[in-house]
Amino acid sequence: MSTDTMTAPRVRWASIIWGVTFAAIAAGFLWFLTDGGRRDALAEAIGTMTPATLLTIVLLTAGALLLVGGLAGLLRHAQRRSSTDAPADPVDAPADPVDAAE
Repeated sequence: MSTDTMTAPRVRWASIIWGVTFAAIAAGFLWFLTDGGRRDALAEAIGTMTPATLLTIVLLTAGALLLVGGLAGLLRHAQRRSSTDAPADPVDAPADPVDAAE
């Protein structure tokens, strides 16, 4: 039997965040597609877009995707940092300063 300490597997935050993001996008598209009136309104709105409006939507979409990627990166960094700060074994944990002073 090995004496190595086993750690819990890491949570894959990027896959969770991107999965929720794509599920929300899919739910939004399904909401638009399930009603004929919403489909017609969406088709009319897309048909009357100006180039400036289209560019704005593209830039906002790119910014939202970068925001989601940054959030996933921040959560990953925080998880890695917390796993290196915590002692692997409770025996190796530093003594409580209150108990040491008594």
